[in-house]
Amino acid sequence: MKIIDLSITISEEVKEPLPTKIVYENHEEGAKKIGAGLFGGMTDCFIDNKGPAGEMLTVTSHCGTHVDAPYHYFPTSEGKPARTIDQMPLEWFFHDGVVLDFTDKPDGFMFEPEDLIEKLAAINYTLKPYDIVLIRCDADKRLHDDDYVKIHVGASAKATHWLIDQGIKVMGTDGWGWDIPLHIQAEDYKANPRPGIIWQAHYVGIEKEYCQIEKLANLDQLPPFGFKVACFPAKIKDASAGWTRAVAILND
Repeated sequence: MKIIDLSITISEEVKEPLPTKIVYENHEEGAKKIGAGLFGGMTDCFIDNKGPAGEMLTVTSHCGTHVDAPYHYFPTSEGKPARTIDQMPLEWFFHDGVVLDFTDKPDGFMFEPEDLIEKLAAINYTLKPYDIVLIRCDADKRLHDDDYVKIHVGASAKATHWLIDQGIKVMGTDGWGWDIPLHIQAEDYKANPRPGIIWQAHYVGIEKEYCQIEKLANLDQLPPFGFKVACFPAKIKDASAGWTRAVAILND
């Protein structure tokens, strides 16, 4: 069995609008703080005055590689209260994976159902229910660049509907977001304000329940199919998303 990491590292270096903050405490600091907090104020009870190291993180549930729950998209889904990440069935998050390579498309390209059909035909694969579809554009190679949020391809509403109609419950991208980059959405809306422009793919979740994975990595190391994806989300109460250490599992 071979396991390939499909997750980016949570760090302060990722260039995105909702930055992560990490405060690192070394072993000496851990002795003082942990000792004082857990051992009745004793700070001299550790070997060589070195206690446990630790970190304090200020993050959103959407930092790093994460799974968006239906509640992220809208308060309701399919006419019912939208489910939060802690309510999603774990069975969704361990299935056969399929990689569709969109590295031949420019940054900001919005793919449609016909593009998905073309990519599937190119690898001679027919989707089946519960496959986990992964969109590759190699944006993970540039996640420390200042323009990181602008360099991925994105799904249209029609493409997202099409995937769900094939029985897909979980779909993902190695880009910052599932939709096309935010600046393109904003420019389009400002030029001609109308519904269905801002986060059009996300809002598909109002009509059809699904989950999306954002900020995947290393999709270039995978074959088009023939592997399993495990992407169980962190169980955060009532949350719109949960971090995941997504991996691909291949048999040697």
